[in-house]
Amino acid sequence: MAEKKKNDEADETPAQRSCATDRVHERLLRQDPAYASRRAACEDQAWRAAHAAAYSLTTGRTGCTEIPVVVHVVHRTNAENISDAQIASQIEVLNQDFRKTNADASTIPAPFAPLATDARIQFALATTDPDGNPTDGITRFRTNVNGFSSDDDVKFAASGGTDAWPSEQYLNIWVCQLAGGLLGYAQFPGGPSATDGVVVRHSAFGTTGTAQAPFNLGRTTTHEIGHWLNLRHIW
Repeated sequence: MAEKKKNDEADETPAQRSCATDRVHERLLRQDPAYASRRAACEDQAWRAAHAAAYSLTTGRTGCTEIPVVVHVVHRTNAENISDAQIASQIEVLNQDFRKTNADASTIPAPFAPLATDARIQFALATTDPDGNPTDGITRFRTNVNGFSSDDDVKFAASGGTDAWPSEQYLNIWVCQLAGGLLGYAQFPGGPSATDGVVVRHSAFGTTGTAQAPFNLGRTTTHEIGHWLNLRHIW
């Protein structure tokens, strides 16, 4: 019955922004006794990085960090099998947003404007796969699942999705049909390596192709990668 409900809701157009990252966080706290301690270690490391100069701690990174990305397109229909161009449009938005070169940076609300900066992070589709072979950084898998939820099924071939590439080498992004109006979700640092990465609804990914207004600006993925980089919801 739960699967049928998931499938029935898969084609709903989201009525509002819906992120399941906090839901995933709470689930991992219940399921993995070591997750809480790993999260605490991540927060401690983040605090040290933020206060390095003031407390004469280890200096932070220099230059710009490039993160290799693999996009796993998990599709049931031809429309869900999004194009290379749609994927490229999302990578472009990510680089604009995290380098603060986005054209709408001037519209940042006044209370947050002093905090906005170049994060010195860039994203690029991977050029080498885990076996050392050339790749375009995109995998494609046809599934029989109408719509996935936040239970991480999309991250495993055994449950109708596709397995992650090694999380210490790649940012895994799964693009699929999500059920119940869900736009996406991420896993915070400290979670299991097999499920590390972000999941985004295909119609909220990139700026072209199946991307549907008002979620056709690529900002859902920017939001979820913010979580992947240890940012929490502020509300």
